[in-house]
Amino acid sequence: MNGLGIVAALAAESRPLGARARGGTEPVPLADGTLLILSGVGPSAATEGARRLAAAGARALVSWGMAGALDPALAAGTLVLPTEVISPTGRVFATAPQWRERLSAALGAHRPVSFGRLLTSQEPLGSVESKAIAFRQTAAVAVDMESSAVAEIAAAAHMPFLAVRAIVDTASDTVPQAALAATTADTGALRIGHLLAALARAPGDLAALIRLAGRYRRARRALTAVARSGAFAAHLPQP
Repeated sequence: MNGLGIVAALAAESRPLGARARGGTEPVPLADGTLLILSGVGPSAATEGARRLAAAGARALVSWGMAGALDPALAAGTLVLPTEVISPTGRVFATAPQWRERLSAALGAHRPVSFGRLLTSQEPLGSVESKAIAFRQTAAVAVDMESSAVAEIAAAAHMPFLAVRAIVDTASDTVPQAALAATTADTGALRIGHLLAALARAPGDLAALIRLAGRYRRARRALTAVARSGAFAAHLPQP
């Protein structure tokens, strides 16, 4: 074990790390000694996942996965290495500055990187209007549903914390209800039956789904680039 613990909400988000796990309650070791746990979606699930990593011996925590853009300047595939994460109640947690700067230096020459604030939301922000309101109220550049929960556990245990997120939907994208209805909350698996039923109710969502699939591929390539760089282990803070 190298001391790093990663919380990913969904199995689909963990695959760039080389993970084969499909969920479960215990951390899974990756090839480089990193511990990974698939928490499921949302702050409560991420809190429990981070606690299990800490109990398993992790000494630094990462919130890993995808996010939606709030800042209209962010394109799909942009990496977000936030300086701070904001909880749904407004608490602010700082990320580890030296760790973040070393990681960004290793990645910034090859990928677009944003360092703005990251908001954690209790619910998906799928509409253009809800994203615009969140951007105006918090000045966060992106939104996810887990990072502040992981940050809170790290802060309580005095562990370094980092969030690594890749933008999927942009600020001008509406996430179709068909996509939300067809995705399982624990693994992110696509339920074809639910997707077809949702499209039957809202056939106009098809174009948005096709566009979102392209955005997803860009985000996955960005996360794969981070994973393949080996920068996590190479720049892990020392105790």
